[in-house]
Amino acid sequence: MEATDMLMGEHRLIERMLDSLDLAADSLDSGKAVRPGFFIEAAEFIKGFADGCHHRKEEGYLFPALIAAGMPRDGGPVNMMLYEHDQGRAFTKAMREAAEGLQSGDDTAKAAVTQNARGYVALLRTHIHKEDMILFRMADQVIQGEARDQLTADFERVEREDTGAGVHEKYLAMLEGLEREARG
Repeated sequence: MEATDMLMGEHRLIERMLDSLDLAADSLDSGKAVRPGFFIEAAEFIKGFADGCHHRKEEGYLFPALIAAGMPRDGGPVNMMLYEHDQGRAFTKAMREAAEGLQSGDDTAKAAVTQNARGYVALLRTHIHKEDMILFRMADQVIQGEARDQLTADFERVEREDTGAGVHEKYLAMLEGLEREARG
């Protein structure tokens, strides 16, 4: 499997989380009871899977390979993707902090929970589209031969060694539980 195919497969899982976050934010806004822990667990999924597994591959291996193949680090798509990763981290942190406040009894935190959840969802939907439709296609064109094989091997090594056995399964189970909860 090609490195970009691995990343796109991970995008499909992240999109499922985005759908669940959207549903939960809608429910919370409409006055339905939503467990604050839902948003805390969603933030844990984002931090562990979207950031810890997925963005780790992009930032640690794909982006450097693109730069080595001649893509500029600053002012180009790599710089924009890194900026958006940072924005996503900020939305996730703020959502988690607001959900922790809500869990502690601060009802005024509801607005911050939904605002940051929706901000993350909107950001990631466009971010994923840009990566799938533009950046990954560019990567497939400019990263060739040994560099391409090395990128795929690096991704496989991250899966095997760095993130550990069962990590994807853990996050998939977490995702499935949150999906059930969001659908009510």
